[in-house]
Amino acid sequence: MSPALVDNILKWIATSILCIGSYIVSAHPDAYPVGPLVLFSGGCVWLIVAIRWKERALIITNGAMCSITIFGLLKYYGYF
Repeated sequence: MSPALVDNILKWIATSILCIGSYIVSAHPDAYPVGPLVLFSGGCVWLIVAIRWKERALIITNGAMCSITIFGLLKYYGYF
């Protein structure tokens, strides 16, 4: 498999995961923390793609979003 094909597959998987996570967060808020965890997963996959592309804006955006999600979950569960 070519690197471009791997990147293309990963970015569409990540985008699908983010769409599913957004649906869970908006339609099923009582399912917390499933929604943020799904969004975190999609963000991590996008972070991998961004690193492979060496695209700094996407690395910063997805790295920050993943970090914020982890911090928020840790705070919610009383670790901070």
